[in-house]
Amino acid sequence: MRTSGEKLYHGITGIVLFIAAVSCLLPMLHVLAVSLSSPHAVTSGIVTLWPRGWTLESYTLLFRGSKIITALKNSITITAIGVVLSMAFTIMAAYPLSRSYFYCRRFFTMAAIFTMLFSGGLIPTYLLLKQLGLINTYGALWLPGLISTFNMLVMRTYFDGIPDELDDAARIDGCGEWRYLLQVVLPLSLPVIATLSVFYAVGYWNAFFSLLIYIHQTDKYNLTVLVQQMIQSQSLLQELNANDMQASMTPEGIKTAGVVVMVIPMLAVYPFLQKYFMKGVLIGAVKG
Repeated sequence: MRTSGEKLYHGITGIVLFIAAVSCLLPMLHVLAVSLSSPHAVTSGIVTLWPRGWTLESYTLLFRGSKIITALKNSITITAIGVVLSMAFTIMAAYPLSRSYFYCRRFFTMAAIFTMLFSGGLIPTYLLLKQLGLINTYGALWLPGLISTFNMLVMRTYFDGIPDELDDAARIDGCGEWRYLLQVVLPLSLPVIATLSVFYAVGYWNAFFSLLIYIHQTDKYNLTVLVQQMIQSQSLLQELNANDMQASMTPEGIKTAGVVVMVIPMLAVYPFLQKYFMKGVLIGAVKG
């Protein structure tokens, strides 16, 4: 039975969370409404949270007259390969650090934590990647972010929570390190694997500053950079002006359509991993 103080606390907490959720949802609804509204409704300023004069012309023009298909393919490539590489190396770094018999595991853990506090800096990183021949390649995005120290520590803590009895039983049955990791540890770690995969995927999908620094070829830009250029420099809009369809559309409609196309893939993936998300974050964060 809750006390009056607990009821008040939960009530206030619910109201605050509701306000926070609405403040995040309303801008996205407005952007979606503008992208689906007719040019007359957009220029009249009557579009709020619901489309006026439903039309898909903004999306049609965006896909026909711009490089958004190429940028979408680039984003998928960067994200898919980046997540696979980052998760593989994060697992290989976290697993030995979670083993009590691993020599100097405390030293290596502290060395990893040190990188969270100090880094080589932007210019040395750029020079190193240039010497490695990674400029204008996606390797310049994957290599520096191959392992997130925070994600690695979360995964190591999760591995620490796996009962030692499983390890002992596997050793008795003649199980080696690689087999134990692949057939015992990883199947039990699906929540944290799914959670960290989402973290890495969001980071790679939204890559912006690092891509502008290391990638100089416009045909290798991802959706984030393309939409930013479309909104601020209007380079995409100038390209679309040569298309006859542009005369019937507003720049705001095309911009918002680009934003929606950039956001939807992450929103579509998240529901499939949601059941693992909370469990992975909580268990990986509080154990140990």
